[in-house]
Amino acid sequence: MMEEREDSETKPLHQDAGGSHVRRINPKKGILEMMLRPIQWLRMLSEELHWSFVLGVVIVYGIRFLGVISMLILSLHKNLHLGFALLSPVAGSAGIAIADVAIDACVTQHAISHTYLAGDMQSFCGISSSIGALLGFSLSGFFVHLVGAKVVFGLLAIPAGLVVLVGILLRESQVRNFAYRRVKEKIVDASKVMWTTLKCRDVWRPCLYMYLSLALGLHIHEGMFYWYTDAKEGPSFSQEVVGSIFSVGAVGSLFGVLLYQNFLKNHPFRDILFWAQLLHGVSGLLDLVLVLRINLKLGMPDYFFVVVDEAVSRMIGRIKWMPFLVLSSKLFPSGIEGTFFALIMSIDQIGLLSSAWSGGLVLHMLNVTRTQFDNLWIAIVIRSLLRLIPIGFLFLIPRSDPNLSILPSEMLRTKRGNDVIEPENIEMATLVNSI
Repeated sequence: MMEEREDSETKPLHQDAGGSHVRRINPKKGILEMMLRPIQWLRMLSEELHWSFVLGVVIVYGIRFLGVISMLILSLHKNLHLGFALLSPVAGSAGIAIADVAIDACVTQHAISHTYLAGDMQSFCGISSSIGALLGFSLSGFFVHLVGAKVVFGLLAIPAGLVVLVGILLRESQVRNFAYRRVKEKIVDASKVMWTTLKCRDVWRPCLYMYLSLALGLHIHEGMFYWYTDAKEGPSFSQEVVGSIFSVGAVGSLFGVLLYQNFLKNHPFRDILFWAQLLHGVSGLLDLVLVLRINLKLGMPDYFFVVVDEAVSRMIGRIKWMPFLVLSSKLFPSGIEGTFFALIMSIDQIGLLSSAWSGGLVLHMLNVTRTQFDNLWIAIVIRSLLRLIPIGFLFLIPRSDPNLSILPSEMLRTKRGNDVIEPENIEMATLVNSI
């Protein structure tokens, strides 16, 4: 009787020519396992790295620290001076930078102690960032039209306030008897460690490649934006439509993170960057098809083509960026993770600024303005060709296993001096010590 009630999952379906049994697979169980996989992944990260770290990544990357005070000033002040109106978003951006550096220092610490999870942690950061961008692009226009811009600034103070929870809940090692008089000495020691690390061949070469990859990708989005909204030569999209296009781009970015997490994270950095950089250059030609109106000749509406273009470009861009983040997390010496991460990100920001300046210069030389787009296609071709140049510099990227450390073992040790660090991790250490 028990044999007759054998579960359908293990019951033989038929026998093949060799006489072996082919077992029936329960499709419902396969779908359920697929749906539960993200939850199991988050549970694994929480068990390995602690739930407070996972929560911190979600809040900082997904919700962003936009600055409680700066948002409230923009929301509540009726006759705000122009200077303060400009300084408030700057203060919010500074808050974002500080929160990013702090949480990325935590990511780096865990990447050093849990090398095999470096790819998973960067994927988790990318997923949180992409989902946050998707929600932001999708809801911003709706709330502005519903309650007005000033009220929206007030609402943005709420998620900014949640970052305070990260400082309270994040689990850290407690430091006792900290020698505050030795702060100057510690700054000097940290500077020496940073300089020694930058001189390391496996550090400055990837940094140089990251700069070249970013700087050579001309930033001509302003020209494309004005073309999108132009009624004469462009598709005449409204600003709300452009916002919806960017939200679809966030979906493409999320899909890129999922592709990296599930299929690419264990491949060598150099191999991923080769194909990602190649596709990055080729995908730029999609804008050429749009600007030359080839899509209309093929019967493809502008909006559909732009959405596909944005999603594909963001997906490839995210796949190209993920190895950079994983590689960067392996370049930081222990003890100065936050400081060194800020330095690496400063190099990347210089690359982005170089891209923006050079892109603006190219648009200016080609006489591309808010209403003149005759030479915009030339700028697109130049951008696509320049994106291929970094492929020739891939020798700067190490051919190491992405799951192993890159720095020498002596650089992964930290000089603590006379500071006493408790062996156990405790929560709310800063709050307790301040009482």
